[in-house]
Amino acid sequence: MQENNFRVNPHSLKTAISRVEEDKIVTMGYNQRDLIEKIRYSDMVYLLLKGRLPSPKEGKIFNHVLVSFCDHGVTPPSTQTARLVASSGSPLNSAVAGALLSFGHKHAGAIEKTMELFQTRINSIYRTGDSGLDNKQIASLAIDIYNEFIDCKKIPGFGHRYHKIDPRADKLMEIVIKEGFIGPHIKLALALEDLIYQKKDIRLNVDGANAAILSDLGFTPDLGLGVFIIGRTPGIIAHIHEEKMEEEEFRRFCDLDDIIYEGGRYDGIR
Repeated sequence: MQENNFRVNPHSLKTAISRVEEDKIVTMGYNQRDLIEKIRYSDMVYLLLKGRLPSPKEGKIFNHVLVSFCDHGVTPPSTQTARLVASSGSPLNSAVAGALLSFGHKHAGAIEKTMELFQTRINSIYRTGDSGLDNKQIASLAIDIYNEFIDCKKIPGFGHRYHKIDPRADKLMEIVIKEGFIGPHIKLALALEDLIYQKKDIRLNVDGANAAILSDLGFTPDLGLGVFIIGRTPGIIAHIHEEKMEEEEFRRFCDLDDIIYEGGRYDGIR
């Protein structure tokens, strides 16, 4: 019988996130017993994604970001998908998976795109250690972005199908101003909003506001969707639970009379 030479390297899996030992868990260098006692859930999320605990102000701002993403009723495709899957009798995890699979370029994709837009422009003239950007430089960047998208129907991070003024974005900007947490990306977002509002009567939406805030918190664009998912998942679970508890099973989104058949006429098989 031929010997199986396949060997598993016991040290092939590496991680800097957590170490699990007998009766002990260490996450990002902290004993989880201490983390459980001393920090908020939003601080734990920040630690896992950034590799360090936030300062008190960073933690407070990041918590506002997560709360702002929590829910938007039954309006988004992801929530509708979750409720539809739940109505079929599928378990909670399947319905949540359906919601997550509904995120794409048109739904939840704007935050990453807007973070890329803001960070690319700021990084083109701003380097770590600089004293900062003056208002003239910020205004110039805002004008450049506006001119680039002047012929587009939608500017990333701006406008909303239901809100003339997105109450979440409006409140987030109010908070960062009040807290004195205004970095270059937030300055750019506010300057761009002033310009777009004057020209097109369009305001920042929650994705645009949070794209600027997360950028000033030091998050890279590839984590934008992840932060959105963390914030939105509790709302999705709430909708799934409500669907199962309050609605009839096997939800229909249309009746037979609502379906218009545009295929060929059936004349039988010859």
